[in-house]
Amino acid sequence: MLGELMYAIRKSDLKRFTPKSQDVCRIEDGSTNAFLTKERAIEEFLKDVEPRYNASLAKLRENKMDQEAIASLAGFAAYVVTCSPTAMRLTSGPMRAQLEAAAAILDKQDLIPKAPESLGEKSITELLADGTVKFTIDEKYPQAIGIANILHHTSVFGNSPWEILRNDEEESPFFTSDYPAAIETFDLNTPINRVVPLAPDIAIRIKPDIRLSGTKPDITFAKFKAISRHLKRAEVLGINRLLVRCAEDVVFFRDDQKWIEGFVSKNRRYRIESVTHKLPHGSGTALISTHRVLARREESTQ
Repeated sequence: MLGELMYAIRKSDLKRFTPKSQDVCRIEDGSTNAFLTKERAIEEFLKDVEPRYNASLAKLRENKMDQEAIASLAGFAAYVVTCSPTAMRLTSGPMRAQLEAAAAILDKQDLIPKAPESLGEKSITELLADGTVKFTIDEKYPQAIGIANILHHTSVFGNSPWEILRNDEEESPFFTSDYPAAIETFDLNTPINRVVPLAPDIAIRIKPDIRLSGTKPDITFAKFKAISRHLKRAEVLGINRLLVRCAEDVVFFRDDQKWIEGFVSKNRRYRIESVTHKLPHGSGTALISTHRVLARREESTQ
């Protein structure tokens, strides 16, 4: 037993270490956002999430969920997908695509002058295409949008169907990571499932209800429903594979078993990426953005 320490391994270099949770799960001023009127607004939200986590987890194990427990666990998932470093990276992608699309429209209308001779007198469209010009997104801005909408995310997660995934495999406890909200994707018409490991023996699969998009938040969670499933070993391995692939870099685990390094090694070349599909629409472009688990481009051998 490690007491307050955790076992961890990095996908980037397969180095193992044993940090304290606060050393790797806390970012200095990570929740401070100058784009908001109240820079620490998210802290007020977390006061109803973090202190109730353990009690909420106990209620989940006993199938005795109530409004407080749903709010805590759905709020935890919402915080991860809106405020974490991975979330900021992912939400920056669609914003960058919007800027590029806007630049292309302005270019077609001759509203952006050509580049100087030193840059080949190219158009903004050409400069963006060859990488000479890039849009840089301050990742705190999409985080601010996420924080402003976190009650909506919590409401959608808490009012959508859950599967309570129970892991009875002592030799294969659930992993967790620096982005503990793995995604399951199917097609552009289907919302992304969220698989959230809560403890070595239990996780939840949230299946967002698309009908809740744009609705007023309901934090009574009147539509909450859940089914409980005991997973087979192959299913547990499938979940752990997904958790490793969706981790940004660091994977955490309870037991220091020999097979873990090889398992992480096989799945470390993946991560979640923002994917934007550009479809011609009128005089411009319609953008459809989603997330997919993809092999890292610089490491892909496929």
